Amino acid sequence: MYNPSHFKEKNRQTLLAFLEENPFAFLTGSFASGVLVATQIPVLTEERDGELYIQGHMMRQTDHHKALLENAHALAVFTGPSCYVSALWYSNPHGGSTWNYMSVHVRGKIRFMANEELIGLMRRLTLKFEGGNTASHTVYDNLPDSYVNSMMPAIVGFELKAEQLENVFKLSQNKDEASYLNIIAKLEAQGGSAAKIAEEMQKRKAAIFAQTRK
Repeated sequence: MYNPSHFKEKNRQTLLAFLEENPFAFLTGSFASGVLVATQIPVLTEERDGELYIQGHMMRQTDHHKALLENAHALAVFTGPSCYVSALWYSNPHGGSTWNYMSVHVRGKIRFMANEELIGLMRRLTLKFEGGNTASHTVYDNLPDSYVNSMMPAIVGFELKAEQLENVFKLSQNKDEASYLNIIAKLEAQGGSAAKIAEEMQKRKAAIFAQTRK
């Protein structure tokens, strides 16, 4: 992971909120042989007794299920908005352009769930992504028994206990104030993902340049 200290978010609650807002995680692992596997999975995050857990489900007998049975070590990568930042926007444009982005890495060991745990997970997962709408036909408790009975044996629930939580919030924190403000303006004008990065930069502007204004 790219590791300069000025690109690190130090507030744990900000990191946990980021995981909640970007729940489609890129889960990687490997077979005991070292052959890598990866999949993208919608997940839930949960804190218990000060520890962070990532929960989700996957199809049984897929490569990532088989690999994680052999080797429980896994890495879940959560990514947010990202965008290109041109050096032409800097006060001194004679330098390299770059890419701003936000990412959190969660490392730990996978534990596969018992059937009752999986049912509880599916209740919480479907309700969360249906916006808490208990009347929705697609939340777990409203699904037809025939569907549940045919699909549940095909999936397995997992839980990853976070042993390491790392992040990169690369948001031009190393630029001078004039460059920083111009980058925000250029990104806001682009809209989309770029505008979301600009919004994050706006949130941090006062704290970044507080010392230079004294």
